[in-house]
Amino acid sequence: MIIVFVHGWSVTDTSTYGRLPEALAAQAEDYNLEINIKHICLGRYISFHDKVSVSDVARAFESALHNEIADSSGRIKEFSCITHSTGGPVVREWLNRYYGAAKLSQAPLCHLVMLAPANHGSPLAAIGKKRVGRLKAWFSGVEPGQRILEWLSLGSQQQLDLAKSHLHYKPAEAHFFPYVLTGQSIDKQMYDFINSYLVEAGSDGVVRVPCANLNYSMVTLIETKNIETVTHGADKIEVHMLAVNGKIRRPPLAPLGVIARASHSGSKKGIMASVLSPKATNKPQVSEILKCLSVKTKDDYATRIKELEQISHETQKNKHRYSMLVFVIKDNQGDPVMDYEIFLLGGEKHNPDKLSKGFFIDKQQNVANPNHIVYYVDYDVITQNKLTGFRVIAHPQKGFSFYHCVEYHSLGDDIHSQIKANETFYVEIQLNRCVDKGVFTFDNANDPKLRQKGLIIKSYTRQSFKEADSTLKCITATQL
Repeated sequence: MIIVFVHGWSVTDTSTYGRLPEALAAQAEDYNLEINIKHICLGRYISFHDKVSVSDVARAFESALHNEIADSSGRIKEFSCITHSTGGPVVREWLNRYYGAAKLSQAPLCHLVMLAPANHGSPLAAIGKKRVGRLKAWFSGVEPGQRILEWLSLGSQQQLDLAKSHLHYKPAEAHFFPYVLTGQSIDKQMYDFINSYLVEAGSDGVVRVPCANLNYSMVTLIETKNIETVTHGADKIEVHMLAVNGKIRRPPLAPLGVIARASHSGSKKGIMASVLSPKATNKPQVSEILKCLSVKTKDDYATRIKELEQISHETQKNKHRYSMLVFVIKDNQGDPVMDYEIFLLGGEKHNPDKLSKGFFIDKQQNVANPNHIVYYVDYDVITQNKLTGFRVIAHPQKGFSFYHCVEYHSLGDDIHSQIKANETFYVEIQLNRCVDKGVFTFDNANDPKLRQKGLIIKSYTRQSFKEADSTLKCITATQL
């Protein structure tokens, strides 16, 4: 079995892998696997240059595979891949670029074991290049590259595009088996404590569990002509109701294992670097990785899903779980809506004040795409009183071009049931961009009032346009 390791972002050498590669080779026989340390490729890529993008790294990965593990005909040999942090999105970008849903069965990648992957970004990416470059847990003093930092920012368009593509995958049928193993412990020795994200609940200190999870939901809500009157603060306002367009979409279920006592980095709790010996029997991630690599069939894969669900349950027992909501606000012309407020509604009367106290943890607006905003919520608190809707107040609300206030009311459990523990939920809200009739009007050329003012509509020939050096193409109004 050929195993390729792909590290996280801005790592400068392969020591970040710790002794994990050796541990896998040493313990493989216990799982009826043949892994020779000579057949383990430790990937290293450039990610701290501002011009390098995730797609650039994915293309370079394709070239490296052809150079290192191709057969005599130039075809990439079948391999399994273990990634850490940003390495997960890199390999997913590569897979989508060169194979995608349509050619997934032709891909040489058999197993993809992602350790603490930032599949839906990381909250730390928003704090800026210089500050994030100081974090020991992620960058070891290397200032990160801007293009990859933009990919990793919560709610980025690149994450959304990749998530949409993944909806069409049928992994097990294509003999492709992806997994996510992540932690939610904090190794306080690793951090500089420059902000609360370093010790955020439901996170491994860098990546939230919902950011890592390859299970997520997507829905599109569109504005209708149905109008209701609702209470907004002390006022009564009219809102146009939103309706689900199509169905709520989900990718095929993927295994998620939340590993006990695992953090993002570090030799004490780091999900990779804390494996300090090839024997390392006290690190459950080693055995879980080997079990993932042992999967050969769709039934094996289904069994792994259940096993890792149980591990996650045990790890999170008596602990709160969290969810992430990504809102994308657009108009019916496909243009982003930049100026808006979103209110989460709870209770039977769909009131912002009816949600349980303490449900809200964090909110981030994507810098590159301000119409994308991300809410991080305590799942176990918000489910005490159901989230029953959303209200969007976009601006301007009057003038030549404007928007209506819109609101969505959950019918039964359709939305609430899709907000799941440890998952991300993408909600695209489409508003109607309203244009006042006064933006464009016609006047009657026979109107005597217009003639009194000396205004007529005059037609010009092509020759007269040339003579007048005019840029008009059909008709124009002129004053006599």
